[in-house]
Amino acid sequence: MAGALRELREETGFDEAAIAGLFDLDQVNQFHEPSVDAILTAAIFAVRVRPGREPVLSHEHDAARWLSPAGALEIAVWPAYRESIRRIEADLVDADRAAWFRLDFDGRRPAG
Repeated sequence: MAGALRELREETGFDEAAIAGLFDLDQVNQFHEPSVDAILTAAIFAVRVRPGREPVLSHEHDAARWLSPAGALEIAVWPAYRESIRRIEADLVDADRAAWFRLDFDGRRPAG
């Protein structure tokens, strides 16, 4: 979990104070990365950002914008990204359902 939070902070500027919710999407992606000629594996997480927060992008990005799930699906190139958007919409929009996917900042599921 520390790695996911570090990447979020490095690439968007969002720290724990900006996060209203942290979630495990129950999704693991594998993909070929040509720069290292290897198959990489990534666990996928999502965050809900507090209202009024805006990303501060790293050098790895040239733009950002907030989109609806439908808008995000329209521009997502990679199939795994589209699957992640679908899971967010299906599992995290409803608060009762989202509770099953919630994590604390140590990567554990909160009690209760």
